[in-house]
Amino acid sequence: MPSPQRFAALQEIHNRLPVVTPPIESLDDLWASDVFSLAKMKAALPKDIFKSVQRTIRESGKLDVSVANVVAQAMKEWATGRGALYYAHVFYPLTNATAEKHDGFISVQGDGSVITEFTGKVLVQGEPDGSSFPSGGIRTTFEARGYTAWDITSPAFLMETPNGLTLCIPTVFISWTGEALDKKTPLLRSNAAMNKQAQRLLRLLGETDVAPVNSSCGAEQEYFLIDSAYVPLRPDLLLAGRTLFGKPSAKGQQFDDHYFGAIPQRVQVFMQDVERQMYKLGIPAKTRHNEVAPGQFEIAPFFEAANVATDHQQLTMTILKSTARRHGMNCLLHEKPFEGINGSGKHVNWSVGNPTQGNLLDPGNTPHENMQFLLFCGAVIRGVHKFGPLMRAVVATAGNDHRLGANEAPPAIISVYLGSQLEDVFRQIKEGDVTGSTNAGVMQLGVDTLPEFPKDPGDRNRTSPFAFTGNRFEFRAVGSNQSVAGPLVAMNTILADSLAYMSDQLEQKMAAGESLPGAAFSVLKQIMTDHGNVVFGGDGYSSDWHRMAVEERGLENLPTTADSLPVLQRPEVRDLFASQGVLSPLELESRFEVYAEQYVLAIDVEAKLAVQIAQTQIYPAAMRYLGELASSLQLQTAMGLQVSPETQQKVASLSAKSMELSSALESAISQAPHGTMAHMRYSADTLMPLMHQLREAVDGLEAVVDDNLWPLPSYQEMLFIR
Repeated sequence: MPSPQRFAALQEIHNRLPVVTPPIESLDDLWASDVFSLAKMKAALPKDIFKSVQRTIRESGKLDVSVANVVAQAMKEWATGRGALYYAHVFYPLTNATAEKHDGFISVQGDGSVITEFTGKVLVQGEPDGSSFPSGGIRTTFEARGYTAWDITSPAFLMETPNGLTLCIPTVFISWTGEALDKKTPLLRSNAAMNKQAQRLLRLLGETDVAPVNSSCGAEQEYFLIDSAYVPLRPDLLLAGRTLFGKPSAKGQQFDDHYFGAIPQRVQVFMQDVERQMYKLGIPAKTRHNEVAPGQFEIAPFFEAANVATDHQQLTMTILKSTARRHGMNCLLHEKPFEGINGSGKHVNWSVGNPTQGNLLDPGNTPHENMQFLLFCGAVIRGVHKFGPLMRAVVATAGNDHRLGANEAPPAIISVYLGSQLEDVFRQIKEGDVTGSTNAGVMQLGVDTLPEFPKDPGDRNRTSPFAFTGNRFEFRAVGSNQSVAGPLVAMNTILADSLAYMSDQLEQKMAAGESLPGAAFSVLKQIMTDHGNVVFGGDGYSSDWHRMAVEERGLENLPTTADSLPVLQRPEVRDLFASQGVLSPLELESRFEVYAEQYVLAIDVEAKLAVQIAQTQIYPAAMRYLGELASSLQLQTAMGLQVSPETQQKVASLSAKSMELSSALESAISQAPHGTMAHMRYSADTLMPLMHQLREAVDGLEAVVDDNLWPLPSYQEMLFIR
């Protein structure tokens, strides 16, 4: 029987009534009903004003101030007509979180009356504190001014809470001196850089009608759900988002019975509530299912423009957490909340395209003849080979270190998976003679009543960190709790760099008299010769690949954040971002400082929590159990029974070891060195191993201490009770 506190939590779960979602509504009524969409703008704005807004969005033109005044008035009337009293500039600081500055529409008049007021100037510009968010040294305490500026390409929306509606306006966040303090500004810049170089290459290929090229994104979000009754009893979950201790349950994921299994009723009610809110905000949620680990689930959207998809991803995480609380559950977005079972990632599907040329990463039926696709795909291959360590760095966090390299997530070595068909085509290019591409064929199931259907031209490879999946690349190494902006910035920027390189090479070769097809083939052949080592279609988990990747192919293995983040300080990375106008050297250095600080702070919090739990909860429980064992042994001896004190000795030994290790960890925390690099290395090399050793001792105690005395909810309880 569990401890009284845990028993009370179980009773609370048992007695909890299911939350009932609102009645089912039609998708047409729900879809984007809380979004000030282009359709709503068209209905509310004069025709010339709407056309100006539309042109600004589609062609990335400048916004006229007079247009902003008209839009602001229409936006205010729409929002206040729905009952909103406040508006908020929403921005995305370097913490992976979402920030909001709320203001009222209210304006007090001279006679004491009030009116609602919202001008173009207020819509376009806000002024939050620029020094209260991590800036990596760009802003100090006495340099507080910062600005938010309206991002017209991401629609305003109404956020609903039990207390009413707030008009939310997506914005960038910059310092008084003009540096980006957020994740949106570099994303917009990276998209502009990629568009510039993509249009240049397309025109070299003979295209005359070239619309702006945009990157697109679809981010699959994995998460865990546990009952909220357990969280107050787990200080580690409450403050660190993951369990620092916990003996594995006898049953975990070994039966593979959770993946795509029937969704528990209570969870399905929660999911339907989440999706209803997402549809109202115009977020195209498409897929929901059980994931591999018990208590783990996934939601995935359709593709959208990368900037809008990034904003929607932040909203999705907010909705998941707030809705879970309303349903008596906690949504865990930590990458590894439970030891011994799969953690959660965020697979970022990425592509580029435009209305005139379509998806530029679509190979078509004959990829060996599709010069446009081959050049864009070749540009990606070159970029990933040159800047693979950068791609590892942009997914580097304390939480994600627990996943990468394990047999549940891609390795920390960045490689590209193309699939058998494309791998063969690019091999032919490298060898100098392209003769064709393999046909995928038809799937025949041997049952007359089952249909034949075409196979995909290549298999999928879940061990690859960066895999081509038909008409896009899937970056599988992104962490569950991360903003997708950082990975998208990296992918857009390295693509822009490679497209610029390709255009330079094509121009030189054609100026020397080569034909376009000959020049393109020559460029691709050189790329595969210089960068083909990054293409790998085998088992990314195997030790042979780890050895071959590093020793034979020259790829880097960066297992921890402490190994990865210094990549941001490399000259070639600094030059990449500066040359494409995405991040200045100062802005890039600020990101290194912020992310490094977040890493050491996360481990510092976990280490202190581990000491606190071990000394104030685990050790006292073990001592109480030792006291009970001693009394029991004395009684048995007095009765003349032959007894064995092995359990007592084991508990005593593990208790002493846990106290010794917690004291060592406590001392190590106080001895952390100064300086960013030194502190990161100390966290990875000293604190983390000590925490792991302490965990082994505590988990050993959980296996032998009376369950009635154990203070923490167990994995079995948290993962399997619904």
